[in-house]
Amino acid sequence: MGREMSREHATVAEEEYLQTIYWLEEAGLPVTGANIARAMQVAPPTVHEMVGRLERDGYVRRRPDKTIEFTERGREQAATIVRRHRLIERFLTDVFDIPWDQVHEEAERLEHWMSPIVEERMLRAIGDAKTCPHGHPIFEGEREEAVPLADCEVGAKIRVVRFENEAEDLLHYLKDAGFYPGLEGKVADKSDDWVAVESSEGHRLEITRSVAETVSVKADPSPPPRTALPEQLVMAREHWGR
Repeated sequence: MGREMSREHATVAEEEYLQTIYWLEEAGLPVTGANIARAMQVAPPTVHEMVGRLERDGYVRRRPDKTIEFTERGREQAATIVRRHRLIERFLTDVFDIPWDQVHEEAERLEHWMSPIVEERMLRAIGDAKTCPHGHPIFEGEREEAVPLADCEVGAKIRVVRFENEAEDLLHYLKDAGFYPGLEGKVADKSDDWVAVESSEGHRLEITRSVAETVSVKADPSPPPRTALPEQLVMAREHWGR
């Protein structure tokens, strides 16, 4: 039996790492051991050990530049767990009426135990919904291009696409500030410390610039693309993990 078939199914711990690697890749961040450690808030030696295990089990491989990439098998497994996570979030919000800022950690607990028949029934229940309640695509390949709110100039028209960092304390902060995916308005003012948006209903909504780094929007005019991505997408504050 070949090296890539040494384990039939990923363990829960392996799925957590595969999910993190998928998210880093999706966000455009380098998939390195350091970024995995920061995203998961674990020690680098722990990451090194688990990446070695994922490599032995045929889910990832290391490139010559030491970055990590999926094997075909690993990508399929990662896409499945991410899809289920986002589907559960949407289901809990739309069907069980749980507030969207309270479903991420619940989905983390449930995603590993979902059977195909439950997944199918949940997909039926959410109807035409294409994203989780934080704006991330449920299905691979449907991610909408967007830019950080922090980069938009004053006066730019914006529509909130998604929240890149889904730590629940950060989601609570955004909800309390009046932000949600789909919010439309314009950048009213900004400083080195905060960004203010005037919503289409005329409300002034203000968040710290650090948080605005994690809010992806469609903007007109759109700012130039970044050469480096914000650290806040991974881990910038004590409680802000993935």
